[in-house]
Formats: sequence, structure tokens, C-alpha cells
Amino acid sequence: MDYNQEQKQDRKTLLWAALAVLLLLNLVLVYFIYHEKQENLAKDEIITAKTEEVLSIKTKLDSISEELDVKIAEIQKLGGSVDSLIALKAQLEKDKKELKNASTYSAANYNKKIKSYESVLAEKDGEIAKLREELGIATSKNEELNQKVTGLESEKQQLADSVVNYSVQNKELSEKVNIASALRAENLTVNAVSAKGKEREGGKYKAKRIDKLRVNFKLGENAVAKQNEKEIFLRILDPDGAVLSDMATGSGSFMMNGKELIYSSKQSVTFNNTGQSVDIFYGRGGIPLKDGKYTIEVYSEGFKIGQGDFTVK
Repeated sequence: MDYNQEQKQDRKTLLWAALAVLLLLNLVLVYFIYHEKQENLAKDEIITAKTEEVLSIKTKLDSISEELDVKIAEIQKLGGSVDSLIALKAQLEKDKKELKNASTYSAANYNKKIKSYESVLAEKDGEIAKLREELGIATSKNEELNQKVTGLESEKQQLADSVVNYSVQNKELSEKVNIASALRAENLTVNAVSAKGKEREGGKYKAKRIDKLRVNFKLGENAVAKQNEKEIFLRILDPDGAVLSDMATGSGSFMMNGKELIYSSKQSVTFNNTGQSVDIFYGRGGIPLKDGKYTIEVYSEGFKIGQGDFTVK
């Protein structure tokens, strides 16, 4: 073999050697890539499993939290104490927040806490059942008391209705008695008295001959009326409806059905139920009377007890 052929053979050998080394390197690279991929897959599986585990624990804690809310509301409604449950709810919320902290997370610890919470909820179910039973007994007693109270209230209402009826009847009777006891001014006449004291009768008078008016009537007998001093008010209305009055000579006002009325003159009389005669005088005070028809009204004890009229011409 000559020198050139040896060189060609050496280069060929080197080429195959390089190819072998390159192939080996590729195999090593493929191995490492495959190994790393397997490790990443394993890590992903671990992370996925842990995530699912955390989500499962969080779901259980959320469920327990909702049950606690229900138990707290129900026990409060039944009148029981919920202080321990409120404290437990605060601890549970704290656990839910710490669940996000990977450095302190422990599935075993959380499962232990979950069992503890579930145990408390089971105990509270028994407490709720006992409270319901006690409340049922109390409700039964309350029903009996309510029935008794209802019966008493019914009796009370009936009694109140009776009292109201009696009051209405008494009021009606009192009003009837009051009306029956009203005085009556009978046979009312109006005479004109001149300045010289001469008295004229008949009901029709000339204005210049009237210095005073004498109104006379009899108080009708009334066995129901009290025999005591009665105040009698006289109102004289001119043709225009105005009341003749002179405060300087004894006129004034009195109340009638809540309304203030002016009176011309008044007289106090001791009623003796004998048909007694009463005179009430009114002086015109120097003021001439206008022509026309005048109306006389007599009042006593809140009633209009008589009326009449006379004419000035």
C-alpha cells in the first residue's frame, strides 16, 4: 500500500470515529432530555395531586363553614348559646386562609382539623334536637297560657263591651233625665212700662211709650227638675236679629251648647215646682226701639225653655 492510500484510510477511520462519537453524544443528549422530561412529568403529577388535595380540603372546609352558619342560626332561633360555635367559625376561617400558605400546609393536620369540626357539628345536632324538644314542651305550655289569656281577654272584652253599653245607656238615660228635668216657660207675655210706671199689655206698643219691658211667664210644674235656685236668661232680638243689650244695666253672656250667647237680662229664681210666676225686666236705657217685630227667648240650665214676641209701631 503506498503512502496516499494510507492517508485515505486514516481519514476514513477518523471520520467513522467522529461519527461514532457524535452518535454517542446524541444518545447521551437524548437520554438526558428523556430523563428530564420524566422528572418534569413526575413533578407535574405531584403538583396536580397536591392541588387536587388542597381543593378537596378547601371544599370540605367551605361545606363545614356553611353548616356552622346553619347551626348558629338554628340554635339562636331556639334560644341556645352560640358563643362556642362563633369562636369555632373564626378558627375555621383562619384555617381557610392558612391553606394558601404552602410552607405550613399539611394534609394530615387539615384532615385532623376537619374531623374535629365534623365532630362538633354532630354534637350540635344533638343539642339542637334537645332544644327543639324543650321548646316543644315550652310551646305547649305557652299554648295553654295563650288559650287562657285569650279566654280572659275575651271575658275582659265582653266586660268592657258591657261597661260601654251600660255607659251608653246611662248616658242616654242621663240625657233623657236631663231633658225631662228642663224647665218650661209657659204663658209668656211682654208688657210695656212707661217712664211714669204705667204698664200696657197686648203685645203691640208705640216706641215712645216704652221705657222698660216686663217679660212674665210661669214655670211649668216638673217633678223631675231639682228644686233649687235657677238662673234664667232673657234674650230680646230686634227686627234685624240683633240682641238688645246694655252691659251697664245687667246684660252679659252665657254658654249654650259650647257657644257664647249674649243675653239682655237675667233673673235668679228658686224653683219650687208650684207653677210660680216669674218677671224679668229690661230697660232700654234711653235708646229708642225701632219699629217691627221683636222676638223673646228664655234660657235656663242649657235649654231654651220658652219664647214669645211683641211688636213696636
